[in-house]
Amino acid sequence: MKRLLLILFLFTCVSSFNAQRKEINFNNNWYFILEDNPSFSKEKLDASSWANLNVPHDWSFEKGVRKGGDQGQGGGYHDGGIGWYRKYFNVKKESLSKITYINFDGVYMNSEVWINGNYIAKRPYGYISFRYDISKYLKEGKNTIAVRVDNALEPSARWYHPCGIYAPVKLIEVNKTHIQPNSIFIKTPSINKNKAKVVVDAVVNGAIKKLKYEVKLFSPEGKELTNNCEKLESSNPSYQFEVKNPQLWSPESPILYKAVTQILKGKKVIDEIETRFGFKTVKWETKTGFWLNGENVKLKGVCEHWEGGPVGGAWTKPLLRWKLQSLKDMGINAIRPSHNPTPPMFYDICDEIGLLVMDEIFDGWHKKAPQDYGKQAFDQWWKRDVKEWITRDRNHASIFVWSLGNETHSDVAPEMVEFGRNLDPTRLFTSGAGNPEDMDIQGVNGGSETKSFIEGKTLEKPFISTEAPHTWQTRGYYRTQTWWRDNELPGTYPLPNLTEKEIFFYEGINPKNWRNRKQSFNSSYDNATVRVSARKYWEVVRDTPWHSGQFRWTGFDYYGEAGLVHGGLPFNLFMGGALDVAGFKKDLFHFYRSQWTTKPMIHMLPHWTHPRMKKGTVIPVWVYSNADEVELFLNGKSLGKDKPGTIWNEMQCEWMVPYQEGKLEAVAYINGKEVKRTSFSTSAQPSTLKTTIEKLDAEDSFTTSYIITSESLDKNDNLYPYGENKVYYNIQGDVKTISMENGNPIDPTSRTKSNFRALFFGKTRLFLREQPNAKKASIITASILGDKALYSSNVITIDTRQVNVLGDNQSSDLSIYYTVNGDNPISKGMLYTNEFEVSDGTTVKAVVKQNGKIILEMNETFGKNEGLFWGDEHSKDMWIGRGVNISAEEGILKGGAKASRDARRYKGSGFVRFDGMEGSVEFYQENDGEEGDYSMRFRYMHNNKNKLHPMKLYLNDEYIRTIEFKATGGWEKEWKFVPAILRLKSGANSIRLETTGQSGPYIDELFID
Repeated sequence: MKRLLLILFLFTCVSSFNAQRKEINFNNNWYFILEDNPSFSKEKLDASSWANLNVPHDWSFEKGVRKGGDQGQGGGYHDGGIGWYRKYFNVKKESLSKITYINFDGVYMNSEVWINGNYIAKRPYGYISFRYDISKYLKEGKNTIAVRVDNALEPSARWYHPCGIYAPVKLIEVNKTHIQPNSIFIKTPSINKNKAKVVVDAVVNGAIKKLKYEVKLFSPEGKELTNNCEKLESSNPSYQFEVKNPQLWSPESPILYKAVTQILKGKKVIDEIETRFGFKTVKWETKTGFWLNGENVKLKGVCEHWEGGPVGGAWTKPLLRWKLQSLKDMGINAIRPSHNPTPPMFYDICDEIGLLVMDEIFDGWHKKAPQDYGKQAFDQWWKRDVKEWITRDRNHASIFVWSLGNETHSDVAPEMVEFGRNLDPTRLFTSGAGNPEDMDIQGVNGGSETKSFIEGKTLEKPFISTEAPHTWQTRGYYRTQTWWRDNELPGTYPLPNLTEKEIFFYEGINPKNWRNRKQSFNSSYDNATVRVSARKYWEVVRDTPWHSGQFRWTGFDYYGEAGLVHGGLPFNLFMGGALDVAGFKKDLFHFYRSQWTTKPMIHMLPHWTHPRMKKGTVIPVWVYSNADEVELFLNGKSLGKDKPGTIWNEMQCEWMVPYQEGKLEAVAYINGKEVKRTSFSTSAQPSTLKTTIEKLDAEDSFTTSYIITSESLDKNDNLYPYGENKVYYNIQGDVKTISMENGNPIDPTSRTKSNFRALFFGKTRLFLREQPNAKKASIITASILGDKALYSSNVITIDTRQVNVLGDNQSSDLSIYYTVNGDNPISKGMLYTNEFEVSDGTTVKAVVKQNGKIILEMNETFGKNEGLFWGDEHSKDMWIGRGVNISAEEGILKGGAKASRDARRYKGSGFVRFDGMEGSVEFYQENDGEEGDYSMRFRYMHNNKNKLHPMKLYLNDEYIRTIEFKATGGWEKEWKFVPAILRLKSGANSIRLETTGQSGPYIDELFID
């Protein structure tokens, strides 16, 4: 009898393939409006005039850059605002007896949800997942969801943030008895070569009487390894298993196992969840750093904003996989999502491709940006958000440490560590320079870049450089003179100039028109920085035993923080990445490949097209390679061999080469045999457009994406490295534009609304996403090509062609009509058949016809004052020795403070005036180092001889002292300075001047010496 009962019990634990959990893609067919009206929450509303779209969606990115944009310099001058989303969905009668959750992976920020006009709840934090049980509000048939997203208070972050439902949404339908969301916790308390222990915990919601609970473990190949099925006696079931010969997860071998957790009623599956996990061991040592699976490993990581890259915050999974794989290809083994959690698909991809994740929850634990989460909601919400974060992410094999904050300090830190440890006792806690005394791992940001820190630090706990190094590069731009963001700082490692005098003299903006000394592009020779070069810092990390590793700032360029390094508008993005914001690889990317990858590689810089350079000018030619040695050839003649070294300034092979036109070629050898070669040939003016397509396959709920790359080539197919002509696109069929991006930090063209994007140093990109159920699509590309300045040639070519993207598209009859005298090419255009010549100041206008119908209208102006600025060795002399200038008119102005240009000799784009009224001006300054005293000066002017216009000086909202402003002798042009010494904390600092009842003088800028 006992044997029969056992057989029957085992039989009832056999799984059914008809699991009752349903997860429904909720991304498509939303309605959106960028307005605010309480009536938008109603169940019945005519939204036919609203935009129809699919999420992920980022309305701020779609609106684009605007002078005076709500997010300020930190947000790249993008806007905020209040937007509403609505969606209609059908519910079957049988679903009303179940539990239905609406799950959001990310809504920025202050989201509120209504179902059929019933208010559900609010979630302030924009970077956290959340879900609501909406069961009791549903009805059979048509239902309505409304979502209000409130970004009225700005800036709400120190960098660009998205606005809207920027991450996936799904509807989850389960039985009343089901596995509680985020409750499964898979632990591996012991791992050795022969066996590993696995503990699977869960929480069951609902009645459990007469139910069973089963857990199965599957190998990476999908083979069932073990299972356990028992009567459900508790709402908190916990099973233990033993897995023989566990295969370990690592960046080199990201092996994943799977647990299938089921609730059973007889043979029927009531609920089922699949959870992937991995086996790995992590150990931290103060003297030897980080250990993974018993090996001492250097963390070769990058910091990465969710918004880094070409699409703002609205990432689809195919594009996100492309982004993360691009970083992985550089050789990284770790990533720090800075400074917030990301949607779950990020961690899924990191699990799969092998990236260790320092998972981070907050930027600050109090206000850092004027209206951020730290100010608006942290005190009331941090526990709920930390619980969601850790319980959601803790099963990911990729996550190896929790980070609680960034450049912040508060008495709440010990409580946060304890709270987090109760949710996950298996991992340690750190922060990016926040309360290091309370963390398990000491994280240090920019201060870890200094010679004094590296050579003089005594550590009492394991250390990780959470944000270093900080270096800048503009793809395609070179300088031989070292550039320091804040002038050379004390305690830094030396970074000598490459040549005695500068040899390159082109800029994005004429230095006479710069607003401050930061408005230069940044050199790709790895000689533009805050404190240290990328090469030197890698040497430090590699050779310092206690140094666990680095997270460089950053992987990709990102929108925002445009004033911090680059001086503000027209700059609207941050150029600290190894890839630019279009995803084009910078020279820096290849430096890291040479150090962090083993597959033979070679990369040479700079290009070999220098039409304005005097013949014989000596150019430093660098080659990054992981081969034994490299040989350089100019026009077939060997210039000798060099070997990549281990000392920082020998990591590149280097030759000093007198310039002459021709072919520069580098050949890499291993064991005396050629393994790789690369070359540049001097290019003539651009005359053709090369277009390539990269397809990113659909996955999960996301359709296929495409990256369309355009490059300017000369007639011999050489890249013209200064190409800056506009590329026009006509998109046809079942695809939608996500973005157009070229990496240019000063290009104001809309990335989503325009039909063109200019080449930037010869390249640009179009990002497309398939519409649901797409069948076919193609694009027409067109460009009026030539040297913008007509310096090397005045010959112009017009290139247009059809590019097939998806399905079978009929080829078209394309024709071009153009004018060079200002006439309308539609009515007076000549048929384009061959290249033609133009003179200085000519605007070429053209139209492209497809089968006789106009599909594109184009124009391009050529002349000596067009395009890049070309100067000489004295073009930037006026900025020599200048400190850091922070323009008052770019600050946060309150009360009677207003921006003005009604004076003379002001710096930047204007100044701030009060006109007898009361108000304040607030400056923002980022301190990448440790806390310290800084000498400052406020530039001001007034002519009220008997008034001192006293203003209160605040630092980070703390009163410092009252400053008096003596009369300067004029209201028009007589500017003077009043000094101050302020102790800036590490990280973000706000400096505010506030009137005290006597109004204020003109305030021009804050000058930091």
